[in-house]
Amino acid sequence: MKALKKLAGLPALALILTTGNLYAQAKPADSTRVLLDKLVTSNTAADKTLLNQKLKNLAASNIEKDVDIAINYYFRIKNQKTVDSLLEMEVKKFPTGARARAKEAQAIYDQKTGADKEKAYQSWIKKFPASGSGEDNIVYDYVVSAIAQAYAAEKNTAKAIQYIEKLQVDFWKGNGFGGIAETFRKNGDLKNAAIYYKKAMESAKTYYDGKLPNENSSKFAASGYPGLTMTYAGLLFEQKNYNEALKYAELAAKNPATASPRSNFQYAKILMALNRNQEAYTKLEEAVKSGKANDEMSEAFKQVYIKVKGSAAGFDQYTAEIRKGILANLQQKLNKEITKTPAADFTLTDINGKKVSLSDYKGKVVILDFWATWCGPCKASFPAMQMAVNKYKNDSNVQFLFIHTWEKTATPTKDASDYIKSQNYTFEVLMDNKDPETKINKVVADYKVKGIPAKFVIDPQGNVRFSLMGFDGSNEAAVDEISMMIDMARKG
Repeated sequence: MKALKKLAGLPALALILTTGNLYAQAKPADSTRVLLDKLVTSNTAADKTLLNQKLKNLAASNIEKDVDIAINYYFRIKNQKTVDSLLEMEVKKFPTGARARAKEAQAIYDQKTGADKEKAYQSWIKKFPASGSGEDNIVYDYVVSAIAQAYAAEKNTAKAIQYIEKLQVDFWKGNGFGGIAETFRKNGDLKNAAIYYKKAMESAKTYYDGKLPNENSSKFAASGYPGLTMTYAGLLFEQKNYNEALKYAELAAKNPATASPRSNFQYAKILMALNRNQEAYTKLEEAVKSGKANDEMSEAFKQVYIKVKGSAAGFDQYTAEIRKGILANLQQKLNKEITKTPAADFTLTDINGKKVSLSDYKGKVVILDFWATWCGPCKASFPAMQMAVNKYKNDSNVQFLFIHTWEKTATPTKDASDYIKSQNYTFEVLMDNKDPETKINKVVADYKVKGIPAKFVIDPQGNVRFSLMGFDGSNEAAVDEISMMIDMARKG
């Protein structure tokens, strides 16, 4: 489930998702796409003219897939106005086509209860009966999965299972089964959670083993397997099935795709439950030495330290030495990553209506944090960012700017303001809303951001010195990293 959420959060995929064909662009390129790819990257006037003509011809086609190609390439060249126009036209021109089908499916998602979703689905499926096979049917999987999720949330297990078993597209079954499993888990239904996490894991493993075609859809399905092994191990741990849990936790801890402080921690918890404390100590020590251990991991390390050593004597001194090593490694890492690129200036309005420009802060170190209210990792990083803001609140030469972007509602300023106030964050929030004409979020585009959260550290001379994406879940490590970046940027 997480893999799909991650993909769906990227604006570049939004157009593909609305057709219900997630991997339409992933198929082997035909001659049209090969030519368009070449023209898009060309800077010659003749090629630009040819590109415009080709796209106009595709947009005027009586074949919906041709229009989809035009929409995707107009999106690539950032002609959002034409994209919006074509999207509206396509639904009218092809009333029973893929775009219309996906648009009308929204009525199903908008319903509040499982029964209401099911009723809307019955009407929708009569108008848009399933046909074809494979990826073309993924829109139906999205819908039945939504209905199953709603019933599962209402603890109507029989209905939830009835609908989740309607999944048709093999490469997406891992996501669908994983999603329903997590809902069962939240409801305390560990039995069904285990059944469907295992089904999700086994579905993804088929692709992970490389037995199916080397296509992007296969790679997508395979990407979920390592994380599912870790999740399944955690579920077995909750059920106190420690020996079975250990088997899957070991897979996660030893797999480069999931080996992390988090997987080490989970592995260590299971080892501790089996009274294999020395092995648990080794795993937790790795997590702590990575500099990415959260408070829960650090506390578990102290507990297992006492069990292995017989007392807490020497623990504080040992962890202090570990911290020194972490900071030294971080310094070496940042010495390699520091850059010097002029930062794009901008003027935005804050949530109170005040105009703010980056140039207003010339002579200061400025930290930009691109985020959105719908972005889970963004919000997960905010406690650490508040710690950083508090640390520098009396330093007049450091300024944090939190830039809300890629909005998904008609009221982004209110949404951002309400969220910040509800959490009592003391952030300076600016709004990088879509331009009414171009439909582009200009500042995030100028900074070439591909995913959020995204942070940039700008020196007093107006140069970007560091950029970082994502959040690893450790508040202390995040504050250490941003603090060291600020200090290095300040020195120039």
